[in-house]
Amino acid sequence: MTDISYVITPFIAWLLAGGLKFVINSIKAGEPAFGLIGYGGLPSNHSAIVSSTVALIAFKEGIDHPAFGVAVTLAFIVLLDANSLRRQIGRQAAAINRLTEANSPMSSPLRERMGHTPVEIVAGIFVGISVAAFIEKLLWII
Repeated sequence: MTDISYVITPFIAWLLAGGLKFVINSIKAGEPAFGLIGYGGLPSNHSAIVSSTVALIAFKEGIDHPAFGVAVTLAFIVLLDANSLRRQIGRQAAAINRLTEANSPMSSPLRERMGHTPVEIVAGIFVGISVAAFIEKLLWII
């Protein structure tokens, strides 16, 4: 029998994190926040996806399995990127927008919200681990 949990777990983590992000942003905005869908915000979709995979491998294979080490390595790269590189890109976009607005007010602004704060990343990790635990328990029952 094929174990599809490795495919469905990151997808469900992505879906849940995105849904939570939409609800949180909508509450903050006081209206449906369709314009805020995408990069940045609480919880981090990227963190949820990679942490769900790491957690599922830990639950199913154990932390001594080589796949766990590969997953942790990938997760570190994604988490560091979300916190540092993408936040810097957002800051550069804000500076470019200020320059462009002063010289050409008719141009479309660049998206400034790109990266994640540590709290957003930790929330994504929590979502990912929770989804992996739920899927593992659900498949164990079935």
